Amino acid sequence: MIKLNLKKLMRKKLKSNKKPFYPVSSPYITQKDINSVNQILKNGWISSDGPEIKKFEENFFRFIGRKYSVAVSSGTAALEIAIKALNIKENDEVLIPNFTIISNALAVIKQQAKPVLIDCNLKDWNIKIEDIEKNISKKTKAIIITHIYSFPNDMHKILKICKKYNLLVIEDSAEVLGIKYKNKMCGSFGDISIFSFYANKQVTTGEGGMLSMNSFKIYEKCKSLRNLCFGKLNRFNHNDIGWNYRMTNIQAALGLSQLKNIKHMVNKKMEIGKYYYKKLHQNPNIQILPPSNEFSKNIYWVVGIVIKKNIMTAFQLSEKLARYGIKTRPFFWPMHEQHIFKKMKIFKNKKFPNSSYLARYGLYLPSYFKLKKKDIYYISSAINKILKRK
Repeated sequence: MIKLNLKKLMRKKLKSNKKPFYPVSSPYITQKDINSVNQILKNGWISSDGPEIKKFEENFFRFIGRKYSVAVSSGTAALEIAIKALNIKENDEVLIPNFTIISNALAVIKQQAKPVLIDCNLKDWNIKIEDIEKNISKKTKAIIITHIYSFPNDMHKILKICKKYNLLVIEDSAEVLGIKYKNKMCGSFGDISIFSFYANKQVTTGEGGMLSMNSFKIYEKCKSLRNLCFGKLNRFNHNDIGWNYRMTNIQAALGLSQLKNIKHMVNKKMEIGKYYYKKLHQNPNIQILPPSNEFSKNIYWVVGIVIKKNIMTAFQLSEKLARYGIKTRPFFWPMHEQHIFKKMKIFKNKKFPNSSYLARYGLYLPSYFKLKKKDIYYISSAINKILKRK
């Protein structure tokens, strides 16, 4: 039972002559991970043709519950490949969340298709399901469903709509690797699912990503697109416009090693999130999502909080927490407010109030794997002090 108050804890840290510092995230690399990479370096098989690539793909699709996987250089690369592999063409419309990483929109725009934005809900920050049908037109060909920060989307409801309108589904599971929606692993829904192995993910390869699917035809297309669409008979007579989006064998070796530890990583994330929730959920001035809902557990990929309006902005809270050595990061900035898209005049005169609110009042807290309960206590105490309970 931790009973130190904030002032005592701060004094203790100052006496140690070590200024407290809590980064937002930090990769968790074990000695086994290091040994795996060192072995590949010794073997000299470091390119994308190495055997670890295939092993990583096979282990990954078995873990997810798919038939095939294709390793690539990033989650963004996976999205771009997914859009083209599903034959999304110029002027086709693709529904995407407005509250998400910009990669969702870029993948659609680069294929000269049109992204159509859907606002998020304020309950779990995922796509607002009741707005999906309102935005479907004759030109709508697909939807990108991105699981944001904590909970997966309610896939049963979404897939029912997609089946009704014959929409292709790309499931962006970059942030929820390792948890289930009901009894099925996230990333096992839709036509293609994509993942990221960036440094702050449950499984990291530094940079890197994965596509997973059940269709052999789509699998073959994705493999070709990641590798410059080399010709089958004459390698250098290319049969389509592809990319060099390959993963290296070094990255795959790290991914293979990390994947063996996925259950521990997920449990650790949940443990961190639950303790934050315990310390913060009674503060009436913030929203923090609970450890579970009716169809899933909260993976707490990041531990996000939303400040109630008229108290202070996320930027202001971030500045105050920095004085305690606590780093934070703001929530995603909505697509309709992106500088580049305003210049391009893609989303004209549209309002998405929920996304705009979360962008201004939401931030996420340190949640790296080595964070201890005493650290979470310190961070939570600082937040409760700044956002005083009334």
